[in-house]
Amino acid sequence: MARPFLSRIALMTVLAAATHTAWAALDIGDPVPKFTANAALGGKTFRYSLADALAKGPVVLYFFPAADSNDCSIEAHAFAEAVDQFAALGATVIGVSADDIDTLSKFSVKSCQSRFPVASDEAKTVIQGFDAVMQTRPDFANRLSYVIAPNGKVAYYYQNLNPDKHVERTLNAVRALPKATAAK
Repeated sequence: MARPFLSRIALMTVLAAATHTAWAALDIGDPVPKFTANAALGGKTFRYSLADALAKGPVVLYFFPAADSNDCSIEAHAFAEAVDQFAALGATVIGVSADDIDTLSKFSVKSCQSRFPVASDEAKTVIQGFDAVMQTRPDFANRLSYVIAPNGKVAYYYQNLNPDKHVERTLNAVRALPKATAAK
């Protein structure tokens, strides 16, 4: 009788360890998965390609849990206000969530102020690829921001459910990129 119980404990320990590593952010220097996704900018949908964006310079890729939630709207508004600062440094911004493209199309106008695109990842393949699954609510992306260098590697990441510091921290990280990298 004790043996099945111990086997269950061992299995739960292994699963917990495997699950824990699946929700850790990609580390600095890690190559990022390239992706294409349906995205919206100013209410218009298009096909976004991370590889195409990186060919132009660094990319600030931020994941957010749900369009139109209070904190996600605050964060999107803050990124919209800072888009010109990112652009002056040669960087672009893209937001990603598991919301459907119709929801994000409206969100791109309302909260993003038609200043940067947001991509739909209903299948959560991009979210999983970037280790951005919210551990406590796996149907949602965690609030996680990356600065990706043009070489396709993580230059910086910041994970915090509070939306207040994501723009400031990613902007500082883009400023800290080597000039040849930032201005590609």
